[in-house]
Amino acid sequence: MEFARHLVLKMMEDPEERDKKFREHVYTVKDRCAKTKEMWSLPMRPYGFWTFERHNSQLAWDAQ
Repeated sequence: MEFARHLVLKMMEDPEERDKKFREHVYTVKDRCAKTKEMWSLPMRPYGFWTFERHNSQLAWDAQ
């Protein structure tokens, strides 16, 4: 019986090591999320893009 107990204990993962890996994973995901949110806050088009004459004329055509 001692052999089986030793085998099971040897195959089990260390809870502290598992917690450390999980924390590292959570921190990595959190950093990636912060970076993604920062990138999403940047404008997709330059300032004044939607005031171009081409865009305004397209709106006038669609309105008719």
